Amino acid sequence: MNPRPVSSNLPAMRLWAVIIGIMLGIVACGDDPPVVYPTNAQFNTQRYVLGPGDKIELTIFYGAKEQKATYTLDAGGQMEIQFIGTVSAAGKNATIVKDEIQQRLADGYLNNPVVSLNVIEINSLKLSVFGQVAKSGTVKFTPGMTIVEAIAQSGGFSPLARKNMVKVTRMVDGKKETYKLPVEMIGEGQRPNFPMMPGDEVFVPERPW
Repeated sequence: MNPRPVSSNLPAMRLWAVIIGIMLGIVACGDDPPVVYPTNAQFNTQRYVLGPGDKIELTIFYGAKEQKATYTLDAGGQMEIQFIGTVSAAGKNATIVKDEIQQRLADGYLNNPVVSLNVIEINSLKLSVFGQVAKSGTVKFTPGMTIVEAIAQSGGFSPLARKNMVKVTRMVDGKKETYKLPVEMIGEGQRPNFPMMPGDEVFVPERPW
């Protein structure tokens, strides 16, 4: 039985595969998604709910006296306040916690206390970064953080990263929205920045060449 002849089209097929690969590489190099992503995001520290690890500054005014202290919420989201003891802050915003402390202080401890509460460090909020970065996983969210800073917190891009086609998925009004971001261009100042929000999911794809 004679061996089956090798198709004469094989070299041509290989040539086309190389050409297609080059074209894909050229297209990927030219990644430049349109600016259809939010360029500002308002994060109100007074409205967000507190959680373990968050730091707050509490000031209590009573009479001519003022008492100021900094607290870090424990693993249960609680803190120990002079006069009134344990205060549970987890799952509550700063205004609710302030009002609760003020009411408890006024209930037989201090005369006409006035309480001021400020969130000075947020440690309970996270976002995730996966794909072609040095360290995939969760990173700490801080108000004002940008996509460039989020990538930096993850150790930067890997050599195979498709830097101008980064995807960010975010919950907006109960629905998932996905944005495509030219992060390298953003970092170079060629495109508007993208502010991060708690819970964002960042995915850095692999370049196809």
